[in-house]
Amino acid sequence: QLKLVESGGGLVEPGGSLRLTCTASGTTLDYFAIGWFRRAPGKEREGVSFISRTSDITTYRESVKGRFTVSRDNAKNTVYLQMNSLKPEDTGIYYCAADFFHSDDGWLSTLRWSNWGQGTQVTVSS
Repeated sequence: QLKLVESGGGLVEPGGSLRLTCTASGTTLDYFAIGWFRRAPGKEREGVSFISRTSDITTYRESVKGRFTVSRDNAKNTVYLQMNSLKPEDTGIYYCAADFFHSDDGWLSTLRWSNWGQGTQVTVSS
């Protein structure tokens, strides 16, 4: 059974950087697309980024384009989210999710994803 664990969150000042890691166990990530989501206080969970199983498709929500980069190392069963130029509005709990996708169609819907990690807190504040 696939288990996902996020790490790398923390407190950072505006303009700072963090790298989140999503590590899988129980099965190989080779066949799964990975989505990164976040939930800000008082808001619904929203999609941040998507990466296909072979990394040929990467997708970002508009507000993080040019600042966030998603990547994966299937040999390590790990996916990364590099977050630069962080803003207070990036604050939230960040989750990774895994499921089967042929493209990035539908990735923004949380209902489309079957496997979730427990989340890691990211706080951007001075």
